[in-house]
Amino acid sequence: MSLSNLLPETGVADLMTCWPDEPRVYQRDTTELDRTVTSAFLNDYIATGCVPASEIAVVRAPGPSLNRDAFMTNGRTDPDKLRKLYRNGYTLRLGNLQRVIPFMARISRAIQEETGYSNYVHAFLTPPGNQGLRHHWDQQMAVIVQAAGVKRWQLWRPQVEAPMREFNASWRVWRENYIPDWEAAGPDAEFDLRAGQSLLLPRGWVHNPYVADIDEDSVHLTFAIRERTPVWLAEKLIAGAMEEPAFRRIIPPRDISGVALAERVHETRDALVKYLAALDVDELALVVRQAALTELEYST
Repeated sequence: MSLSNLLPETGVADLMTCWPDEPRVYQRDTTELDRTVTSAFLNDYIATGCVPASEIAVVRAPGPSLNRDAFMTNGRTDPDKLRKLYRNGYTLRLGNLQRVIPFMARISRAIQEETGYSNYVHAFLTPPGNQGLRHHWDQQMAVIVQAAGVKRWQLWRPQVEAPMREFNASWRVWRENYIPDWEAAGPDAEFDLRAGQSLLLPRGWVHNPYVADIDEDSVHLTFAIRERTPVWLAEKLIAGAMEEPAFRRIIPPRDISGVALAERVHETRDALVKYLAALDVDELALVVRQAALTELEYST
């Protein structure tokens, strides 16, 4: 129960061997995911009132997400308010299904065991002829699994190179001219993603998804696969430095400026180089591998 629930064999092979840097669409066979997480399943999840309010986003382009008060009553998620908002054209995003639905938790865990990448999954329910999020890019590979209806995906090549959560995320470097420029140029690719199809959307690709059909709802799942990077490895390499007293000593206020600060930086860099040179890399690799299989969040 892993990537094969999201993609056909060719798609799984593409991810595991070459990690595509351009979008690809696949036709998948019906999987356990398709049979389990249906439109009816998600609507029932909403109807129970069990969706954590913190994991709900309600948005209709071009406006921002609504305040939680719009869909809560007495501090709890209110299904009736969510249904009314949906009827008024708002997209409902149900976040982090792997935290609240055991079936999704098992898929998420299996994907991490298969790839070494942590991941999360959001569901997007969009009413006919409407749009939730507008143009933006993400900082990890996304596997878009269309569960019901059709969603049109307009795509543009990356505006920035290899974005990460703390570097070049779209909201951090956004410019007002981006959308007018993209719309004037037209998309670099466009797909009508249909139920039973999956889209590989590499990090950094600008996307503008919407429901063009005025008669049919759209439901899709976004599996965000958090890629490991050399920065992640660097974090693991220096993590153990905390155990060395020299790296825990106080730097007094008088040394947080001017020449003294430059000297401290120089000393710490040299100490760090010495620390890294003494590491047992083979032993650390075992620790890093275990982290890859178990770590659910990370800073980059």
